[in-house]
Amino acid sequence: MGSWGLEVFKMTLYMSFPVAMFHIFNQPAYFEEWVTKTKRELYPPEALGHRDELQKAIKDMQQKRDNEMMKALEDIEKREKT
Repeated sequence: MGSWGLEVFKMTLYMSFPVAMFHIFNQPAYFEEWVTKTKRELYPPEALGHRDELQKAIKDMQQKRDNEMMKALEDIEKREKT
């Protein structure tokens, strides 16, 4: 076992190390470039034509679904009449 001085040193180290690491690694200049680069990779800026293509695809899918529903309803009506 150590003396009280060693225990004080260990306790100081245990308390100051996490605080020092928090201070060092939470500096904005340290990781700002990395965060900006990663954000641009994950969420690239939208292209102007991309949104129009997406809206057109959504409209086409809705129209296709509506046509299928109408066909199914017509089939049901035909079966009921016969």
